[in-house]
Amino acid sequence: MTPTTTTGTNAELVARDAAHLIHPLHDAAAHRAARVWVRGEGALLFDADGREHIDGLAGLWNVLAGHGRRELAETARAQMETLAYASGYTGSSNRPAIELAEQLAAMTYPSINRFFFTSGGGEATDSSIKMARAYWKLRGRPGKTKVISRIEGYHGVTLAAMSATGLSAYWPLFEPRVPGFIHIPSPYPYRYEAPPGVSQGIAAADELERAIEREGADTVAMFLAEPVQGAGGVIVPQDDYFPRIREICDRHDVLLAADEVITGFGRTGALFALDHWGVEPDIMQFAKAVTSGYVPFGGIGISDSIAAALDDDPRVWMHAYTYSAHPVGCAVAARNLRIIRDEDLPARCAVQGGRLFARLRAALGDHPHVGDIRGKGLMCAVELVADRATKQPFLPGDRVGPRVQREAADRGLFSRVKADTYVLAPAAVITGEQVDRTADILADAVRAVLG
Repeated sequence: MTPTTTTGTNAELVARDAAHLIHPLHDAAAHRAARVWVRGEGALLFDADGREHIDGLAGLWNVLAGHGRRELAETARAQMETLAYASGYTGSSNRPAIELAEQLAAMTYPSINRFFFTSGGGEATDSSIKMARAYWKLRGRPGKTKVISRIEGYHGVTLAAMSATGLSAYWPLFEPRVPGFIHIPSPYPYRYEAPPGVSQGIAAADELERAIEREGADTVAMFLAEPVQGAGGVIVPQDDYFPRIREICDRHDVLLAADEVITGFGRTGALFALDHWGVEPDIMQFAKAVTSGYVPFGGIGISDSIAAALDDDPRVWMHAYTYSAHPVGCAVAARNLRIIRDEDLPARCAVQGGRLFARLRAALGDHPHVGDIRGKGLMCAVELVADRATKQPFLPGDRVGPRVQREAADRGLFSRVKADTYVLAPAAVITGEQVDRTADILADAVRAVLG
């Protein structure tokens, strides 16, 4: 069949799309109202009909430096012309990979100095799991294989990553899940119920200790957690939560893996989010903002003690991807890290996130169906409820979240919802005026649906 031209109206392109594409989270009925994006500029997207939209989620939390960065495109072109691909397997390396690893070692947690590169966040999760299991085998404790993660957590959708993901909607069509994955409750300040006299953060962290003791510490390899749960609805933990988590992991010889795929490289106002609470992980997962989405790329960083276990044992860590340490991905990531440093994108996220939060509070703080407005840095969420006094959610059939999402998109703001929680994480380069417009559009959309 001869390909058709690349021009056409948004409606024409959606029809052609439906004939040949299967989409992530595929839903043929919902996709009929899709927008086909043809251009991006800063924090903006333009569809095939020429309509401008604020990119409220920076793509999928990833386009931190904004759309249209010529320096990233030029870096990719130059690297492709010089060395487009080389194997990253043992016995082979490339200069961009070495230079990127050096940059990451200088900017991540002090004890993390060695890195394995992947094509994205789901592969990073699988790499963390396999690294943790390998570590305990290399240390003579082969029974430590289980992974504990959290309800509302998102870690990707490869089969192991999906099994770690604590959003049950991702499971039914693909079960049975991989055995050996356990979920504990999220700290979720708006909804977690702590026993009398115990702080929410401590009580929620103690859920981990109970799970470890129930499973047996000699069977648990690692605890996997996003510092701020993103796709689950921008759930920011209490200040005492992660320090207690670190204590529990140390007490039971359980590795702490921080999934910084969304939070890493400045999104929360700090380069890496566990720094907000003075905690270091044993393994750190990253992707998304490491290249601002310009090239699919991700990886894990491991502590010096884990690296030593790999180096000191003659057994081979039989884990590999064709595109691990891809020269173009490494080069673009290294150039993107320069942008993050030179333009101080973490500070921009802190400032613009504060402005967004304040504007949303002013516009929606008193609305009878706005239960919670929360965020950290330039990650924000508005949770809509049927009854503000009781926190009673709407019935799923009411489809309040999707209706608000549609109203916002019609007004020029494109983002996503988790049930009835509208999430926002625009590019760090968003302007103040665009921040204000984002909040105003969302407020108008909420009022259009809920009065």
